[in-house]
Amino acid sequence: MTRPRGPAPQRAADALQRATGALSTAAMARMDQDMPWFRDLSAEDRSWVGVIVQAGIRGFVDWYRRAGDQPAPGGTEMVASVFGVAPRALAGVINLQQTVDLVRLSIEVVEANVDELLDPGDAADVRAAVLRYAREVAFATAEVYARAAEQRGAWDARLEALVVDAVLRSEPDETLLSRASALGWAGRGDVAVVLGAVPADRSESGTFEEVRRAARSAGMDALCAVQGDRLVVVLGGVTDPRAAAERVTGVFGDGPVVVGPVSADLGQAHVSARAALSALRAAPGWPQAPRPVRSAELLPERALAGDGHARRHLVEEVYLPLLHARGTLIETIAAYFEHGSSIEATARALFVHPNTVRYRLRQAAELTGFAPTDARDAFTLEIALVLGRQSGRTL
Repeated sequence: MTRPRGPAPQRAADALQRATGALSTAAMARMDQDMPWFRDLSAEDRSWVGVIVQAGIRGFVDWYRRAGDQPAPGGTEMVASVFGVAPRALAGVINLQQTVDLVRLSIEVVEANVDELLDPGDAADVRAAVLRYAREVAFATAEVYARAAEQRGAWDARLEALVVDAVLRSEPDETLLSRASALGWAGRGDVAVVLGAVPADRSESGTFEEVRRAARSAGMDALCAVQGDRLVVVLGGVTDPRAAAERVTGVFGDGPVVVGPVSADLGQAHVSARAALSALRAAPGWPQAPRPVRSAELLPERALAGDGHARRHLVEEVYLPLLHARGTLIETIAAYFEHGSSIEATARALFVHPNTVRYRLRQAAELTGFAPTDARDAFTLEIALVLGRQSGRTL
């Protein structure tokens, strides 16, 4: 792109250079009058905007002064000459649309004063040059914000990975919440961790965005990370862990999807993560598990895989309550399993009426949350009985 040489470009450039300060002042006055967002800026940010406006006008004058076959600066040169004078943080204060409005108004001010500043023979040439230069400024503006967005996106991704890694490693510290807040984590309430396979047909960024979109539609926060072939999702604002996990299950790849128990906040989310990690490792032991499956539903598989937390839970929350209950609940359950889950055979072995056996089995279900008459629950209860006996815990 070239500029046709006017009748006296040096004379026009000299006149414009002398008026640079006046043009900048006029542009700032128009901004203060026409742009409410500009009036709301801090004094420091307003001063930096003024510096940008002045640099833009000075850059145009310098370009116009050069020989007519020189192209207008573009790309890196334009970014450096116009926007390089201001701190990078200003891109986080003024958005792209506001910057475009700022540039457009500055150009309008220059155009409006051309006739007063220049000889009539020079004005037309300068006015055409301003329009061409303005187009390059617009391209440079878009480049500045595109680069800022790219850098911000890369930084956010690294920060998000650090937060999720701290949760998985059970290493919460004072920076965890501040980092999560910087990512938009609102801390809405209870937290749960969901784990599963990375989808094979989506990019990492696309997967994360889909998770966040699904979480937002359900009124939840979401943090995501990929660790190897595992997709980790931390959900905030969870009421029911299974219902929360169902909102994002479709994003995961093939295989089991597990969700840990709810934790009070992000600082306690490592408890949910620990249970979910254990459950994901143990999930192949239950091929028919629902998707998603709660980590508590995989307690027997987790115990068999060597998870000490699962073993203690089965002993303390299932075996001991049965052992300490009034009556002979634990003897009834043991006899029930030994006699092939037959109520009649159990009644004969215990010398009681079958209805008594049924009543005791219902009591056991109410006490532990596991019904001996359900095949899956019976498996959990049997593992709990074995672990309890091995623990040597007694009345």
